[in-house]
Amino acid sequence: MADPHAAGIFVTGTDTGVGKTVVSRALIAAFRKTGMKVGAMKPIETGVGEAGPLDAIAMREAAGIEDPLETICPQQFALPAAPNVAARAENREVDLDSIDAAYERVTTGRDFVIVEGAGGLLVPIRDEMTMAELGRRLGLPLLIVARAGLGTINHTSLTLDVAASKNLTVLGVVISHVEGALTDADTSNLLGLKEILGDRLLGEIPPLAPGESAPADAINFDALTQRLDALKDSI
Repeated sequence: MADPHAAGIFVTGTDTGVGKTVVSRALIAAFRKTGMKVGAMKPIETGVGEAGPLDAIAMREAAGIEDPLETICPQQFALPAAPNVAARAENREVDLDSIDAAYERVTTGRDFVIVEGAGGLLVPIRDEMTMAELGRRLGLPLLIVARAGLGTINHTSLTLDVAASKNLTVLGVVISHVEGALTDADTSNLLGLKEILGDRLLGEIPPLAPGESAPADAINFDALTQRLDALKDSI
């Protein structure tokens, strides 16, 4: 099992396709600008085709590292489904030992690591384990990525409740406009979410073209690092 005091962030989402990889890449870039050596990891990726694990590849590119993809993404499955379902389709089971070993390699010689989960916290990894338990296993605080569209208040609140029920530390929430421009109704709804979040809101990713990176100021990096420092001091 990973060192519970390792320096890093586990990026999770309120759903699949909410922009976790965009946020992960933005975090990697921000920490690299401080002079840190940053590791990147996508422990489990499903829907992997001939081009390979695309999320993991994007993260490796952002980090500017040469780690083998099998280290950055030790568990890869073809079926675009929950990890336990995708693994079962190949008569396999998610190998936690391989994730632990890869995590140790990714963090060795690095100052910080960004780990991106798959889907949301209650996505099953194995029949008796969810993505939330993987976050706890790696000992990292969470950054939650929430979509901007309708339904986000419920999805975000549920994710925060799950994290609290499992005693996972949440650094904050980043809103991602993955669905493009919002209707007036959706914009009003999003304002409601922002009021609920208060200072837990750490950023907002605007609509982006395919392959476009998030603006450097989209995430409140100063507030994020202050919370990381406070967490470190409390250990």
